[in-house]
Amino acid sequence: MRIKIFTTFITLFAIGLFIINNHTQAQGREDNLVDYIKPVIGTQGEGNVFPGPVAPHGMVQLGPDTDKRSWETASGYEYGDSVIIGFSMQHLSGTGIPDLGDFLIMPSIGKLKFTSGTVAQKMPDGETHFYQNPDSGYCTPYFHKDEIIKAGYYSVRLPEHNVLVELAATERAGILKFTFPKSDSANIMMDLAHVLQWKVVWSNIRCENKTLITGFHLVNGWAKERYLYFAAKYSRPYDDFGIISGGKLSYYNTYRFRSRYESAGANLQYYTRYSTKDNEVIMVKIGISGVSTANALKNLDAEIPGWDFDKVVKDTRAKWNAEMQKIQIEGSKDEKETFYTSLYHALLVPNIYEDVNGEYRGFDQNIHQAKGFNNYAIFSLWDTYRAEHPLFTLIQPKRDADMINSMLAHYDQSVDHLLPVWSLNNNETWCMIGYHSVPVIADAIMKGVKGFDYQRAYLAAKTTAMNPDYDAVKEYSEIGYVPFNHENESVSKTLEYAFDDYCIAQMAKKLGKKDDYNIFMKRAMSYKNLFDPSSKLMRGKDSNGNWREPFDPHGYIDDMSKRDITEGTNWQYTWYVPQDVQGLINLMGGKEYFAAKLDTLFLEKKSEDIAQGTSDILGRIGEYWHGNEPSHHIAFLYDYAGQPWKTQELVRRIVTSFYGNKSNSLCGNDDCGQMSAWFLFNTMGFYPVAPGSNYYVIGTPCAKKVTMKLGNGKTFTTIAKNYSKENIYIQSVTLNGKKWNKTFIPNDAVAGGGELVFVLGDKPNKSWGTAEDSIPPSISGVSK
Repeated sequence: MRIKIFTTFITLFAIGLFIINNHTQAQGREDNLVDYIKPVIGTQGEGNVFPGPVAPHGMVQLGPDTDKRSWETASGYEYGDSVIIGFSMQHLSGTGIPDLGDFLIMPSIGKLKFTSGTVAQKMPDGETHFYQNPDSGYCTPYFHKDEIIKAGYYSVRLPEHNVLVELAATERAGILKFTFPKSDSANIMMDLAHVLQWKVVWSNIRCENKTLITGFHLVNGWAKERYLYFAAKYSRPYDDFGIISGGKLSYYNTYRFRSRYESAGANLQYYTRYSTKDNEVIMVKIGISGVSTANALKNLDAEIPGWDFDKVVKDTRAKWNAEMQKIQIEGSKDEKETFYTSLYHALLVPNIYEDVNGEYRGFDQNIHQAKGFNNYAIFSLWDTYRAEHPLFTLIQPKRDADMINSMLAHYDQSVDHLLPVWSLNNNETWCMIGYHSVPVIADAIMKGVKGFDYQRAYLAAKTTAMNPDYDAVKEYSEIGYVPFNHENESVSKTLEYAFDDYCIAQMAKKLGKKDDYNIFMKRAMSYKNLFDPSSKLMRGKDSNGNWREPFDPHGYIDDMSKRDITEGTNWQYTWYVPQDVQGLINLMGGKEYFAAKLDTLFLEKKSEDIAQGTSDILGRIGEYWHGNEPSHHIAFLYDYAGQPWKTQELVRRIVTSFYGNKSNSLCGNDDCGQMSAWFLFNTMGFYPVAPGSNYYVIGTPCAKKVTMKLGNGKTFTTIAKNYSKENIYIQSVTLNGKKWNKTFIPNDAVAGGGELVFVLGDKPNKSWGTAEDSIPPSISGVSK
């Protein structure tokens, strides 16, 4: 009997240990959400993201470059390329235009080469194509089987040289670890003339001693005047050193003195050479700064004080793990990889743009001190105002306030007193249209984000929107639209100005500025002036009030100077009235006609054959192009027409068709995180159709359960009961245990914390979300 009892006890004890161990392992996996990040997602095709190590919102994005001339490789790396040029310190994430790629480092064995091997080839159609030829430069073949790509870590073996390259990064510095074979000529070369696409106009190199080299370059590119400084420390003294210009040794040369330790010019490289033992490790750690080499050295010493490469990897991965805890999902491994990589991409940009002492180079090219905020740069606002910044207000409001303070600093430093449009470090690129700093500021003010001066921010928004020299704003404000005979992309500009003006009106109302509210609400209705009753589409109009002739509503015009639409067609941009969808419904003749016309957009096939100018815009369902931002809100418009089941069907189709966990799983440029932010919101089942309105429009949940830890310390959870591939339609919804029949949810309900529960089924419930009081708000109310 005692033996039986003892045996039973041992069995139960073992079972208990098994349960505890399994729970611990599961908990460990959830605690290490960083393991689900796959930076390789989006590196093939049109995603244009980079695979290298970076800290959250880090100023350093250290990684491999495989092409420096192609617009299709804007981040520097394309998964389909077969050679690596080298490893540079900065990269853009998901943009359609290349830049950065600063301070490229390349290890090698044997004879040194100082040009990349980029070869120009004239094609029969007159186009010049560039390709990489290892025989003519320092680029070298590589294989994906030799790569390891993880958050905070990248490695690759270069077979031509038998060198293992490992990379890690902090916010302002990076460390490169090279494992060399035995050689009398192991080289580490830096090319200061290397940038992506553009041109270095001046640079300087100083060899301070045998383990410290400093320098800078000035780049004239997408950002017209971009200074960047570096300080590079080496883990062992070099055996030989030289500065190269035009393939020859370069010197600082005066009539009295010549130095081989300093040189200046537009085309500079330098090398350090070593005699190495087999498997000898040599490391280089590099700090960067927009201010000075002294600050670059301060950044380096503060963030990577020693030579513990593994610690840098561990610390940066811990930072990413902490960021991943902000939103957690239940799902399969594939679903988690897609989700957490999307969150990773959304938290790459904007980038911190100040040194450890708070100094940064401003828009006026002077050196400023960030007081009371952290300065950020790279604002792809035409993209990120839509979903990324609204996400920031929920999960990182402190950073969002810092970003707004950075925009206000840009405004103060602007001689024309303009908020940023598409700023790149301390420069303005003037890329894209609208004044979309405004909805970012308005969304934060309407949601009560603290940490910036509302009155100052409002004045900056109003002043920007009334600048008479910006893209026909003066004429727009006088006649109610942008005329196509005076300004290109006139339809898109009119529609986007109108939305931005709506955002200013919402701020004015909250701040008690009644006269301003009335002025900007009138401007917010300007979309009506370009609505053509005959085609029931938005259409260009000249300064005399005549419609554009001839009119091809499906035509995509590649020549920017001759088109009325920005990166799209009239059919697509007609739906860009997020502030007053009901007003657009009224113009079209009611909800039934509106929904039928919207059906046609998703069925229209003509635009699928359009190739010119749209090769990087995929994710197409008819004339809906998910690969570009103007389409991102359109699927949700069925909610306003009382047919929410169509929104539910489209959202699930977009999520399952155009996102995933493979290298080619992004259907368009990630655009500094906007494509990813769209996905994140839709896993939770709602989306900010009109930032600044203080509500979200419900789609359908695309994950079993999502728990969002809000910046205010509260938690908001969405649960999808009966979640499956087939069950895409909402049968019912409860909010904090109470029945919820609306197709929108106020921000206060989300920010207040709680639980949104969806019950899903495989057939539409056409009684849910279709009542008059279920329709999302608009300026014009809802149909009676």
